[in-house]
Amino acid sequence: MCNSTNSNSTSLDSIHYSLIGISVLAILTMLFFGILWFKKYQSLNKTIRHLRQGKSMTAPPQDSTPLSPTSPRSVLVMPPLGNSEETCLQTQKSRQSVRLLWKPSQQSPRVTRTDLNLMQLIKAGREGAFYKARMLRGTCKGHSLVTCKIAKEGVTSKQIETEVSIMRKLVYHKNVLQLLDWNAAEEPFLLIMEFVSYGTLRSFVQTHHDKLSADPEIQNLFAIASYHIALAMEHLRSKMVVHCDLALRNILVSRFPWEIKVAEFGLARDLTRMRSRRSTRKKHHRERVPLRWYPPEYFRNSYYSFKGDVWAFGIVLWEMQTFGSLPYPNLETSDQVVYHICAGTRNVGPDSCRPEILQIMKDCWVEPYTARPSFTDLVRILESIIENDSDYVDVVDQKSISIAED
Repeated sequence: MCNSTNSNSTSLDSIHYSLIGISVLAILTMLFFGILWFKKYQSLNKTIRHLRQGKSMTAPPQDSTPLSPTSPRSVLVMPPLGNSEETCLQTQKSRQSVRLLWKPSQQSPRVTRTDLNLMQLIKAGREGAFYKARMLRGTCKGHSLVTCKIAKEGVTSKQIETEVSIMRKLVYHKNVLQLLDWNAAEEPFLLIMEFVSYGTLRSFVQTHHDKLSADPEIQNLFAIASYHIALAMEHLRSKMVVHCDLALRNILVSRFPWEIKVAEFGLARDLTRMRSRRSTRKKHHRERVPLRWYPPEYFRNSYYSFKGDVWAFGIVLWEMQTFGSLPYPNLETSDQVVYHICAGTRNVGPDSCRPEILQIMKDCWVEPYTARPSFTDLVRILESIIENDSDYVDVVDQKSISIAED
């Protein structure tokens, strides 16, 4: 009898100890996650306070289409780029390569404002306006119709020369808007580029919303357009150029969806030149960026890399699927946008979006940024989607065609 009592007592003690141990472990776990949450909350508050102190928040560029959303996009001050991802590549550049960097200086302008007839406003950008224009005297490298970017007041010739050097470095690619000529010698500064028929992709999908949404092949068309954008960005990556302003408003359309061209390189960075640029950049020289297209690592660490462009590519896919809607439409202020992006808020894909494209968006918005796909990966995935689309046809339609022929 005593042995039975002792064994029961021992069993109860073991249960009590187990419960106590589990309770202590649960309390420690709660304390750990509580501390993590508190540190994250402090970090976000510090970021927001930093944004409110001495940093101007003005509206970013918007398309010149009457159908564009009226909600303003917020912008943020951008410090000089610096990231560890490209450090190894930069250290491999010798001093000789830095000295031999091409500079697009001009002794005298080859084209001026008086040589152009501005026919139609395509878009009003952050640093200038894009116009459809006609050459009044002769042609520009065989082109009588051109796309002309006229720099806004305050843009320096050095900024124009930097943009020109990047566009010239990209050489020719069918999905990158080609530079024909420029004027960085006298104001107004000009960039003369190849002509595009339908303006920005954002204004195109907004203007043709009803027709496109009624097309049963719309998802296939969007996949083709996305593929061409990814090809352009893969080309930029191969040239060590980070775009930093990839958005639907900065993609131009010649023939949808087969002729899509990435444009607007005012914020772009040539990473092979970053070491010399950083050494000569003035501390007060900062640039405004469209924060609704920027990744969380930028707000936390002022870090923007090729994977930042991948993040923006995901936003571009979302813009296309929503026919040019403003990202994070429920967030109004800059502080709200920064806080929610850092806290993990993502754009919700529309119900009409095909699952494969929705998955690409989610992959582009993964954290940490190192886990995001490269543009080579994205090209391969989109190429596979397009090939699968071309492999299948509507059997019902085929039957109806053959019956009609009989």
